[in-house]
Amino acid sequence: MEAALRSIKLDKEIPIPLYYQLEQQVLKRINSGELKDGDLLPAESELCELLDISRPTVRQAFSALAAEGYLQRFKGRGTFVAKPKVEERFLSKLQPFNQEMLAKGMTPSTEVLALEKLTGRQEINEKLELPRTAAVIYLSRLRSADELPLVFVETYIPYEPYKKLMDVDYTHHSLYDSLESLYNVRVNRVCREIEAVNARRRESDLLNIAPNKAVNLVKTIAYAEQVSLPVEYSVARYRGDKNKFTLEIFR
Repeated sequence: MEAALRSIKLDKEIPIPLYYQLEQQVLKRINSGELKDGDLLPAESELCELLDISRPTVRQAFSALAAEGYLQRFKGRGTFVAKPKVEERFLSKLQPFNQEMLAKGMTPSTEVLALEKLTGRQEINEKLELPRTAAVIYLSRLRSADELPLVFVETYIPYEPYKKLMDVDYTHHSLYDSLESLYNVRVNRVCREIEAVNARRRESDLLNIAPNKAVNLVKTIAYAEQVSLPVEYSVARYRGDKNKFTLEIFR
């Protein structure tokens, strides 16, 4: 690790701020594996002496990297390289969360927070193209990988056509697989929108992040080839510091 930091070269003659040069140099070494998850970085004073820069320069670079989830700072302990962000491909590929995490060599887990029948929620029913008073299944889950909470997701499904879904153990079974096995309904198309929002108290507690920390809010409406109406509406909140999203676009 010391060799990786000693190789950092900052150019004081160019108009690029020194803090940004340092931020990019450290990020480059994290991405290359020279700096690994759990590595303790030198104290600010040591880096100031090593690189001949001021303490505010180091602090600004480290703060930016911490805000992006690449570093973790602990009072009294120091600054550590954080675990890499989990790359999510769900914007471009329909794949169950468990399958995606297993493919990345991670151990997925799901905590079911609620599974109940709800009625009369106009905004939800409009998304599912249901009458205003029609019942829906409400399923909320906290999904993790390697014991790290990544996403809090709330899901709504029409109750009458899919009431058997109330009996499924979603700790171990996929919603889409259950739709297919119980009803021969296969989700083949989804419409998703994504935006950045601040975490509210509940999701900050569930995701183990500070209140008002940025999360990626993803709303999904799912459709199946066998039925004309939507089969699912979900609202997912992904940790902004531990997730990144990849989208492939073809011409």
